[in-house]
Amino acid sequence: MKAIEIIAYLREQNFTVKADGDFIELSPPERITDELIQRLRKHKPSILAELKREERRLKVLAMLSEKPDSQRTISSDLESDPDNVILTIAIRNSATFEMLIHKYKYDGLVLLEMLHSLDRTTESNH
Repeated sequence: MKAIEIIAYLREQNFTVKADGDFIELSPPERITDELIQRLRKHKPSILAELKREERRLKVLAMLSEKPDSQRTISSDLESDPDNVILTIAIRNSATFEMLIHKYKYDGLVLLEMLHSLDRTTESNH
């Protein structure tokens, strides 16, 4: 069973499941069985990765909804991956996606310059 399927199953069973750092937060606690704990332990890294990916996606979508004039938004995660920066990008009415950039190649200032350049290009095309 894949992490996304386990998370979907838990939610279908009316569990609330979240990532809390390196822990899986699951409630209500009175419904958690030993079998469920064993399954979660077995798949913990992939479940945490999927929950964090989901959180990043919801974050950029919320950022986009807070700025109705913006066509896109971006968020960088420096913590989840030891080797890469995870960029999560939302483009209004189009898509959300993630990009991995090796930490030694990542330059946040260059990224900001590129975004400002895109904004200027978009403004001049309207």
